[in-house]
This record gives sequence, structure tokens and C-alpha cells, in this order.
Amino acid sequence: MKNGIKMQDIADKLGVSVVTVSNALAGRDGVSDQMRQKICETAAKMGYKPSNTKTVKKRAPLPRIGRNVGILSSERFVGPRGTFYWELTVGISNRLSQLNVITVYECVTAENERTGAVPNILSENRVDGIIVIGQVRHSYADMLSRAGVPVVFVDFYDCRCNVDSVNSDSYNGCYLLTDHLISRGHRKIGFIGSLNATSSINDRFLGYMKCLIENGIVYRPDWTIEDRDERGILFTRHDFPEDMPTAFVCNCDETALRVIGSLRSKGLRVPEDISVVGFDNYVSSGISVPAITTIAVDLSEMADASVGLMMKKLADPSYKGGRIVINCQLIEKDSVLDISGGNKNA
Repeated sequence: MKNGIKMQDIADKLGVSVVTVSNALAGRDGVSDQMRQKICETAAKMGYKPSNTKTVKKRAPLPRIGRNVGILSSERFVGPRGTFYWELTVGISNRLSQLNVITVYECVTAENERTGAVPNILSENRVDGIIVIGQVRHSYADMLSRAGVPVVFVDFYDCRCNVDSVNSDSYNGCYLLTDHLISRGHRKIGFIGSLNATSSINDRFLGYMKCLIENGIVYRPDWTIEDRDERGILFTRHDFPEDMPTAFVCNCDETALRVIGSLRSKGLRVPEDISVVGFDNYVSSGISVPAITTIAVDLSEMADASVGLMMKKLADPSYKGGRIVINCQLIEKDSVLDISGGNKNA
């Protein structure tokens, strides 16, 4: 809004959900006359102005067969068919369909995420619950947590929001990757990933750090390298230090694939000159040459847990499942050189 007042500000002032404010201001059902009047008066006093003053034709509500559950993804995690998050979205949608639950998908644009714009599926009262896949910024997660419907975060969590979540075991998985490199003789080990981009990258970095500490290996800050820009777009070239480690732990397979290409452009071979490991055991780990040693994430189990959690919350809105962690498994492939025999200075 030009004057800086948002629906969330009105909701906070009155102690109601953003959905209630949106319905009241738009003249939709689901709000008592007394509350509608109170909301409209508060909005006027605070100087609230809609971001779009043009008349918009109201869309017909979706048919309410059973339940409707919305799936939200930030646009920075929306890629072509066959990506990690696409398969996870399809898996969750298929399981909901089997339970007579309609899935309503919406991609959250970077601008809407930044300004805290309420998703259409919420503002139009089209869903009974929301599953958020990927990662959204804290302010947006906080807004969703107060939307008045059950919410589940998938593949991320926010410690400052009281929202149930389903996550792969990023912390232990990256510990296993780092320990695998150490068992193969590596003690000069770097990490590639933008630490504040997602909660999973932070956890993977912490697992890497724990393994270094337990093995008495000194952490080198110059060996921690960014892998994406602020919009979440992965780099194809990386700023490697002059003094290189013998191995890199990458926060995901897609980053590992790009790192291998970046190393090749500098005349370095994987794994002969430097070893590289990834995370997810997804498409990138298999199409890479060499195939990338990685951590397998059970997408089917993540989808089952996410849907199971949402169904419990739909049945009982007060239900709290907490943070569900899905176990991971180390998958050895061809991107790690064993230097424990002393054939290379570690």
C-alpha cells in the first residue's frame, strides 16, 4: 500500500485473522455485521487503501466437495517439471485427491511475498487449510500462521512461528556426508550454500560444522561459498578461493552439478582433483558425470507425513504435530576420491 497500511495491520489491531479482514472489506460472507462494521471503521481510521482500486469481478468459489487444501510455493522454488519441489507437490496433491480433498495451487510472487499480500486462495476463502512447500520469508510465514486455517510447512520451518512442519533430516544428513569425506581421508573440506536462503541449508551447514568439530578439523570461513543470489537463482560460476580444499559439501544436488561444471571451467577434475557431494538424490545426482555421492530424501514419506498432518489438523484445528523429521540415507556414487591411502596430500 502507498500509505504502508496492510490488511495484516488491521488484523493485528483487532486481534482477528487476515482472512476475516479481507472478507469484511470485500463484502463477502463469513463475518458478522458487527465485526464487519468494526473492521471497516478501523480500516478507515488507519487510512487503509487497497493496492488496486479498480473494480474486479468476483470469481465464483470453487466447488466444496469434501475439503479444499491450498498448496503454496514461493516463485523462487517453482521450476520446470521434474524438479524436486514439483514431484513433492504432485505427491501431496495425489494423496489429498485419494482422500476426496481438492487441491488448489498458487504460486506466491516475489513482490507479494515481500509486501505480505494475502494469497487469493485465502482472501477468497477458497481453502480449509494450507500446505506451504519450499520456503517463504519470516514475515510471510507469520502472516500465514495467523490466517485462521490449519497450516503445514514442508521442507522448511520457522522457529518464530508456531506452525507444524515436515522436513528431511538435513542436519544429520550433512553430518553423514562430511563424515563420509573424512573417512576417505579428506580434512580440507568446504561448504557451498547460501546460509540464510533456507532453514534446510542452515541445518545442513550446522551438520557439516558438527562433524568438523568432532574430528578436530579447523573451520575455514573462506571455504564457505554462496550458491545463489537473493532471488534464489543458482549460480553457474562460483568464486573459489586460491587455496582450495580437497572436497566440497554442497547443500543440494543441483548446486553440486553446477559446482562440478564451474570447477571444470577452471581445469579441475572431479573427483581426481577435488571431491564433491550433494543432497537430495534427485535428478541432478544421476545425470552428472561423475554421478554425485548424495543423501537420499524419501519424497514419498514426506508427502505421506504432510498429508497425514494436514488431515489431523482439519479434523481437529487445535491439533499440534510439531516438527516431523524424515530420515535420510547416504548414497555412495562416483564423485568422491579416496585419499586415505596417502596418494594425495590431505
